[in-house]
Amino acid sequence: MVHPSAVVRSKRRACLRAALAAAALGGLGLGIASLSACSRGHGDGDGDGDGGWHLTDVSGHLPDLAFTLSGRQGGEVDQRLVAGKVVLLYFGYTHCPDVCPTTLGKLVSVLGRLGDAADDVRIVFVTVDPARDTPAAMTRYVAAFDPAHAIGLSGTPAQIRWLAKRYRVAYEAAHASDDGAYEVMHSAGVYVFDRAGRARLVAMEGDKDAAILADVQRLLKR
Repeated sequence: MVHPSAVVRSKRRACLRAALAAAALGGLGLGIASLSACSRGHGDGDGDGDGGWHLTDVSGHLPDLAFTLSGRQGGEVDQRLVAGKVVLLYFGYTHCPDVCPTTLGKLVSVLGRLGDAADDVRIVFVTVDPARDTPAAMTRYVAAFDPAHAIGLSGTPAQIRWLAKRYRVAYEAAHASDDGAYEVMHSAGVYVFDRAGRARLVAMEGDKDAAILADVQRLLKR
């Protein structure tokens, strides 16, 4: 039997995630509803006017992929690490109790359905909890999902804040419990970049695997 307090915590997390997502996409100058309405089935931002994306099209609303963070062994890495790949950028943390492992599992499932084409895709998982998530911890965490295609990155608090602000990602640490444990509420969108590093799409928490798969396949053909 689930304890009532656990239900309350779960609902609180869901509500805060929704508020953070609204704040993040609202920072684009477009509400979630208007952004979704104008981006599905319209032009895709590079002049061909074919539209038809399943995910939310953010072409022209977000900057190109750029970061300076700490990768495996603590060495500094930047966007050149994934040059020429379609990139699925996701912000979360290794102590996340629900949405992070679920989202990473979904992305790995999508890559599994790509077959050999998955070699041209990278999942980049950036922590919003650098106090606990060292580069080594991030590497171990993503290796449990997909060591070949997933990259875990950490950094200084300033580096994380800069990157989160760049892509309108909101996050907030909850108050610690008596034993010092705490959760970090954060936006749950997956940012999709094409091979040239341009921000093209955002997959929201409710988007289906098939929608992500179809749009990633389309980007891979370009």
